[in-house]
Amino acid sequence: MITRLIEDRLLQSLKNMPVVVILGPRQVGKTTLALELVKSAVDKPIHYLDLELNSDLAKLDDAESYLKRFENQLLVIDEVQRKPELFPVIRALVDIRKRSGERAGHFLLLGSASRDLLQQSSESLAGRIRYLELAPFSVKELYQNDPLGFNLEKLWFRGGFPDSYLADSEAESQNWRRDFVSTYVEKDIPLFGPSIPATRMKRFWSMLAHYHGQQAVLSEIAKSLEVSHTTARSYLDILQDFFMVRQVQPWSGNSKKRLVKTPKVYIRDTGLLHSLWNISSFEQLLGHPAVGASWEGFVMENILNQLPADWTASYYRSSNQAEIDLVLEFGTKEVWGIEIKKSSAPTISSGFHRACADIGATKKYMVYSGSDRFPMRGDIEVVGLVEFMGMISS
Repeated sequence: MITRLIEDRLLQSLKNMPVVVILGPRQVGKTTLALELVKSAVDKPIHYLDLELNSDLAKLDDAESYLKRFENQLLVIDEVQRKPELFPVIRALVDIRKRSGERAGHFLLLGSASRDLLQQSSESLAGRIRYLELAPFSVKELYQNDPLGFNLEKLWFRGGFPDSYLADSEAESQNWRRDFVSTYVEKDIPLFGPSIPATRMKRFWSMLAHYHGQQAVLSEIAKSLEVSHTTARSYLDILQDFFMVRQVQPWSGNSKKRLVKTPKVYIRDTGLLHSLWNISSFEQLLGHPAVGASWEGFVMENILNQLPADWTASYYRSSNQAEIDLVLEFGTKEVWGIEIKKSSAPTISSGFHRACADIGATKKYMVYSGSDRFPMRGDIEVVGLVEFMGMISS
């Protein structure tokens, strides 16, 4: 079994917090992680509810009476976003149990929607809840699990969803990803968002994929879909809320330069990205004109998923083409300018040097697809992705 990086954090959180929430997209392994881990490591009875089952959902018609039955137990509630009115009840029960001495490990909630879509929980459970995000497989966890067998190209091409990455063949992986996209637009998104025709959302998702690594021109997409700009924006927000899309914000520090101020969009999982691009083989990906953008998104997602909470991330682009793919900042002490290149013999543009001067970069890195580490002129360190992930951790 592949060890997930979140495991220690989950167990520590259950020891210290009454309510722990694991958020992440569907099929990422939240249920498997929660049940296998807590059954082997939590020293109390465990009860599981899946709110996708009508039988389990019906048990919560009188939620207070039902939940009171599980004192001194850990109750795992899956797909909790289907019943947001649970949170005030959970808060009351947590407070009652704390007064009786049961201070931690009351509820483990699993959700397939973002924290923003679970605002009721943060409003009702302030000081009683901790959020953890489970992302698809990452470079760091697969490498740590099996350094000798780790296949970077496989993870990049298939993406990190377990059923896609572990599929027996490329065809089976591709079929799984196509089915996943169809299920999301036909079943999952309509449950929690506004009523959107599945074919329209799928077209929007596919069109957005062609802006991967760029500023999405929503007015153009809206025109093609024959919807308003506001509607197209709401579609983008929905895909972000369901962990399908990431928006990287522009750098907001002090600068006399005129800066681009529109977020860049990325399809978070490159396996899904390649399916939306209709790419069916790794060789086809390498010949695709946007292979560099795909690699950039792959590196970006791995870094941002592991970035410590006290660091901030952005990108930098000025009107005179000075650009940095990723800016990582830790207060004013550390400002890292990061260029991302697919080439095994990477070169750097003068615009990167100008941009690093603009932001006052304390360190400059190029993350590329090779594994060697070596310096370039201009105090730039060229580093492979696996090694760079270790640098972030340390």
